[in-house]
Amino acid sequence: MDNLRFIRETMEGAALFTAVSGLAEMAVGATALVAAWLAHLQSDLSGWLTVWLFEAVVASTLTVGGILIKARRARISVFSKPGRRFALGLAPPIFAGAILTPILLELEAAHLLPGLWLLLYGTAIVTGGAFSVRIVPVMGACFMLLGCLALFTPAPWANPMLATGFGGVHLIFGAVIAWRHGG
Repeated sequence: MDNLRFIRETMEGAALFTAVSGLAEMAVGATALVAAWLAHLQSDLSGWLTVWLFEAVVASTLTVGGILIKARRARISVFSKPGRRFALGLAPPIFAGAILTPILLELEAAHLLPGLWLLLYGTAIVTGGAFSVRIVPVMGACFMLLGCLALFTPAPWANPMLATGFGGVHLIFGAVIAWRHGG
């Protein structure tokens, strides 16, 4: 029995987290494009930040909901070893972004936020995606690249960079994930 348990745990540990929902990521991309447009219309930093923070909540809700739906359909537990590894890889960079955002605002360095958000989100996707299908960490690397570029672009490029990343990258990779990995 101990050998069978060891074999089962070893196989579970080697499995990939396949419940990333491409359809949910496409929805995130669409809402991010709307957020970029709404943020562009804001006359001050507070309004801009409110739009993007609201978008972060919407995107998180869509992503988690999509994962739960896809996992339920595939009869995969999100609390399996691959699911836990995915979440644990994702969490630290997201936490770092949440901590650094108010610090950069306090330091009057809000122009760095788009680059920081894209870079850390990409890092989260790469580290969490290491336990998922191969396309997920590739998507994260694209976010990281855009984040690096955004750190060196003028402030007026903030919304186009965020639209390209959170909108475009999610739409493109979401479609690939949906097509190649079943929704």
